[in-house]
Amino acid sequence: MTQAELFTEPDLIELAPSILSADFAHLADQIERATAGGGSVIHVDVMDGHFVPNITIGPPVVKSLRQATRLPLDCHLMIENADRYIADFAEAGADWISVHQEACRHLNRTLNLIKSHECRAGVVINPATPVETLSEVLEIVDYVLVMSVNPGFGGQKFIPGAKHKIRKLAEIRAGRGYSYRIEVDGGIALDTVAEVVRAGAEILVAGNAVFGKGDAKSNAAALLDEARSASLQKV
Repeated sequence: MTQAELFTEPDLIELAPSILSADFAHLADQIERATAGGGSVIHVDVMDGHFVPNITIGPPVVKSLRQATRLPLDCHLMIENADRYIADFAEAGADWISVHQEACRHLNRTLNLIKSHECRAGVVINPATPVETLSEVLEIVDYVLVMSVNPGFGGQKFIPGAKHKIRKLAEIRAGRGYSYRIEVDGGIALDTVAEVVRAGAEILVAGNAVFGKGDAKSNAAALLDEARSASLQKV
C-alpha cells in the first residue's frame, strides 16, 4: 500500500511501531520483524531535552533508518524551535513530520513549512491540551496525533481521557468533511488498543508492546489483530 493510499482510507487501521522502545544495537532487524508482523509506519520520537525531559535522536539516525526500511518514517518532533530542523528531517528521509501545538508559536506557518518539504504534516496535542486549540488548523493537517501519556518516556500507562479527544476529532472530521487521520501514542497495548480503536483512532503508535518483550513480529501481529477486531465492533 502506498503512502497516498494510506491517507485516502480513513477507516484503515495501521500499526506504527515506535523505535523508542527498540534495541538500537539491532534496530534494522527489529524494524524488519515489526514490519513482518504488520507494522506499516515507523514512528520516530525526536526529543530535545527542553520541550520534554529526555534526549533521543536526530536527522542522522533518520537518514540511517531510511536505508533500512521502505515504510513511511513518521517523525514526531517533541522539540522547541521545530522550524529550524524540519528541512533537515525532510532531507534525511522523513515522510511524515508532526509538531506539538504547545511548542509552536506560529502553528499554521510550521505546518505549511512541513508541507513545503513534501512531507505529510501532523499536529500533536498533549494530555492536558483541549482539541479546541486545533480548530484553525484541522483543515490543513494530514493527521492529528493524540498523546495518551505525557511525552518524554516510553512504557507509561495509558491516560483514559485521551478517548474523548479521539471521539471528538472523529466527530469534527465527519461534520466538517475534513480528511485528516487520527493517530494515538502512549500506553497502547493489548489491554488498551481496542478501546482507542472503538473511539476512532486509526494509526496506533506502540513501542513497548511491540519491542519490549518477546518477538516483535508476534507482538505486532497480535496487537494489529486485536485492533482490527475492535474496528469491526465500532458503532
